[in-house]
Amino acid sequence: MAENLKKVSSATIHKEGYNSILVVFIFLLILNGAIDYFIPGFLLLKLLFLSTSIFVWIIVIYFFRVPKRVLIGEDNKIYAPADGKVVVIEDVFEKEYFNDYRTQVSIFMSPLNVHVNWVPVTGKVQYLQYHPGTYMVAWKPKASEENERFTTVFKTKDNTEILIRQIAGKLARRIVNFANKEKEYELNDQIGIIKFGSRVDVFLPTDAKILVHINDKVTGNKTQLAEL
Repeated sequence: MAENLKKVSSATIHKEGYNSILVVFIFLLILNGAIDYFIPGFLLLKLLFLSTSIFVWIIVIYFFRVPKRVLIGEDNKIYAPADGKVVVIEDVFEKEYFNDYRTQVSIFMSPLNVHVNWVPVTGKVQYLQYHPGTYMVAWKPKASEENERFTTVFKTKDNTEILIRQIAGKLARRIVNFANKEKEYELNDQIGIIKFGSRVDVFLPTDAKILVHINDKVTGNKTQLAEL
C-alpha cells in the first residue's frame, strides 16, 4: 500500500473524482468538528478519529488516480481495459449483442485498484447500451447479467467485434462511460470509470488465443489479454 501511494505523485486525479473528494472532505470536517464540540475531553480518542478521517480521505483520493501509461500496441492484440485480477475465462452464450458463443474474460477490480477503464483495441464504437440493475458482489457470475452495467462494442479495422461490459459491484454505485457511437478510438483512450469496486467483462471471438490465466493480475492499457 505504501509503495503504491508513492506512485500517486506520477498520476493525475480523474475529473469524475473531484466532487466525491470534496464531499468526503466536507463530511469528515463537519464530523470531526461536531465530535470536538459536543464531546469535551478524550483528546487521544479525537486524535485517533482525526487520523482515521485523514486516512479515509487519502484513500478516496488514491481511488481516483489516473496513472500515466502510454501503450504502443499491436493491431492483432487485445489489451486489458482495467487493472485487477482475472476471475473468469470461459466460453459463454452472449445474448445481448452477438447472440452466439464468445470467450468471456472478466477482470475484478478491488477498491484499491485503478478504476479508469481503457479501450482494449483500436476500433469504432458500434453499440452502446446502459442497463439498470442490482448491486450484488461483482465476482458472482450472475453480476454480468443482473447488476447495473454498460455495454460497449468496438469493431476493428478487420471487422472483428469486441464487447466490453462495465459492471457495478456491491460498493460501486455509478458507472461512467465516455464512448460515443460511430467514433473511432485508439489504444491509450479512456472508455470510462466505475466508482468503488467493480468488474469489466471482455467478450472475444472463440478462436482468439487467450494470453492470461485465472487469478492473473493484469494492468489496464498494458497487459495483453488475447491475440486475434
